[in-house]
Amino acid sequence: MSPSTPTPVSAPADRFRRTADGFAARLATVPADRWNAPSPCPGWSARDIAAHVINESRRILATVHGTEPALHGIAVAGMGGLPEFTPGADPRAAWKEIADGLTTAIDDPACLRAEMPTFAGPMPFADIVETLPEDVLIHTWDLARATGGDERLDPEAVAHVHAHLKPMDEALRQPWAFGPKTPVPPGADAQTAFLCFVGRRP
Repeated sequence: MSPSTPTPVSAPADRFRRTADGFAARLATVPADRWNAPSPCPGWSARDIAAHVINESRRILATVHGTEPALHGIAVAGMGGLPEFTPGADPRAAWKEIADGLTTAIDDPACLRAEMPTFAGPMPFADIVETLPEDVLIHTWDLARATGGDERLDPEAVAHVHAHLKPMDEALRQPWAFGPKTPVPPGADAQTAFLCFVGRRP
């Protein structure tokens, strides 16, 4: 392989990269006056959605790398917490730092061995890479809905995440996961069916 040839990435890394890019695109187009707009997540604003995605992904990256990424003015919170945005915080830059790091970590054997704390107990990073797009994908739609952005999601990522979650249907109906499913309209497309599965009302 020549020095100019990009290093190939695995399917999980490519899928996360595309999902992360989708979230980045929504962050980049949030109007200045819509950060406090209510989101589909009860009690959460658009800013809270961004804070949650950044914090949970930051926590994973910090664990697998052993160091905190640059957070560009966004505080650190525990699992499930919402970090504070300091004056001048740059969520777009913070997300780029985290997304780039996680994309690389997915294909790093050393990172794959790292033990991750989860709501279901500790597990190796290798065991959760297939689920990494899940939170980002769902909240991409939440952020778009809250701010009037583009609500279209990556179709392949939607199909992958939906197929991965379906066998865990009942186990997912927890306060830390998803609420009840919502009715799927007749003739719904794959994205709508997925969003209804995770309790959204598209």
